[in-house]
Amino acid sequence: MAAGVMNITGIITPVESRAGVVPCVAGITPEVYFQKTIDNSRLVRVSDPRRRREIRVFSASVAALFLLLMFYAWQHFRAIEYGYRIEAQKAERDRLVELNRALNLEEASLRSPGRIDPLARQMGLVSPQPGQVVLLEDEDTGGRVLAQMSPVAVIPAQ
Repeated sequence: MAAGVMNITGIITPVESRAGVVPCVAGITPEVYFQKTIDNSRLVRVSDPRRRREIRVFSASVAALFLLLMFYAWQHFRAIEYGYRIEAQKAERDRLVELNRALNLEEASLRSPGRIDPLARQMGLVSPQPGQVVLLEDEDTGGRVLAQMSPVAVIPAQ
């Protein structure tokens, strides 16, 4: 407010009439505000080394606490993530075990002589006659050799 301006606030209520008392108006509260300009340009803040050290120690403590809290949160969330990965890998392992079991069962059914014999007869194959099967003997170990690989000659392209 401008200097010298008077602001009157309040409620004006009549006071009850009593014997011998003249009625009057009560509750008027004058509030006067004066503008005062404060010039702080000449003030110089005095450096307090003790206060500065306290602020540095407090800031370092808060920073260390924050880092510890972040490290704990990081570990916690990584542990949760690893738990999810382990469960996913267990589910994948169970799926692969079931697939392996199914493939072994399919292999066993495909290798079954009861299945192969009718297919061979359908293609015109017959059982070998005695003397048609020749077992090869290994000279070094005296054991049987089922198959042997011959060296392959590689001819470079011209």
